[in-house]
Amino acid sequence: MLMGVDDRDHGNGTDQALATRTRKRVRAPRRYQVLLHNDDYTTMEFVVLILMTVFHRSESDAVRTMMQVHQQGAGVAGVYSREVAEAKVAKVERLARENQYPLLCTMEPEST
Repeated sequence: MLMGVDDRDHGNGTDQALATRTRKRVRAPRRYQVLLHNDDYTTMEFVVLILMTVFHRSESDAVRTMMQVHQQGAGVAGVYSREVAEAKVAKVERLARENQYPLLCTMEPEST
């Protein structure tokens, strides 16, 4: 921030203006991973459908992620800003309940 003429240093008899700059570092918003968790009831086909419709994945990518969920217990469906991640989790939970599946979808901060 530059200091104006009114902010001059009159203490030593000179008309020397003080100029200072403040740099603000803007941090990128924190990103969140949306995770799908494996269970014994939700069908693989439904998980693929969720990945394709909610997360806009191609069929081959959705199948690959579904297999990761199935084999490793959880998989990353996508990485988003907090608000978008919350909306995706809510949509997955709503669709799962409407289709009578216990599919668990969570979000966590992306590890840096």
